[in-house]
Amino acid sequence: MRAPALALVLLAVLLAGCGSHNSTESSNGEASKSAEKVLADAKAAVDGATSARVSGNIVSGGTPIKLDLSMANGQAKGTMSTSGLSFDLVRIGNTAYIKGSDDFYKHFAGAAIAQLLHGKWLQASITSGRFASFEPLTNVRLLFDKVASNHGKLANDGAKTFDGQKVVEIRDTSDNSKLYVSATGKSYPVAIVGGKKGQTGTITFSDWNKPLSVSAPKGAIDISKLGG
Repeated sequence: MRAPALALVLLAVLLAGCGSHNSTESSNGEASKSAEKVLADAKAAVDGATSARVSGNIVSGGTPIKLDLSMANGQAKGTMSTSGLSFDLVRIGNTAYIKGSDDFYKHFAGAAIAQLLHGKWLQASITSGRFASFEPLTNVRLLFDKVASNHGKLANDGAKTFDGQKVVEIRDTSDNSKLYVSATGKSYPVAIVGGKKGQTGTITFSDWNKPLSVSAPKGAIDISKLGG
């Protein structure tokens, strides 16, 4: 699977931990299935999940990007960074909020504006405009759908281990990127490793169906009221 290159439209560009599993769990049979069927089972597992954590370190077009987001049913929270410039991200329904570090605001808005924005949250609609690219980043179904639809010929390389977890390795023969799917229990994706030229790294999936509490930041500045 190619790690998705998802543009971050507001002020930056886009974008580890696997949950532990009981090693005594019996095999779910994915190792003996076709690569396409394993991918379909992983997609079905994602579609049925109520929440997940997505984290990783990738390089896209020469830009190092870090992501650590927990998401559930139209809500999300976590952190992201691009080229070392970090910001917090919260999503509630159709509204996204970001709070950048001082260096983040200074780099993208200048020193004077950075002083005004110090410690402050910005908010905007996630359905259109500057924050629209947060939608696939804060919805695990959309994120994995993009991954699942963007690949070459697939091969099932059988049972493997990833970070101590029993997995099935699905390899994209066009670029040797890999999707690891749990080999026990529900067929959740565990990690995506590699990618096409200019876009490499690792994205992990964990904390499936864990409760997530998200609240709107107080005093957020609505950028739709700031004009240009």
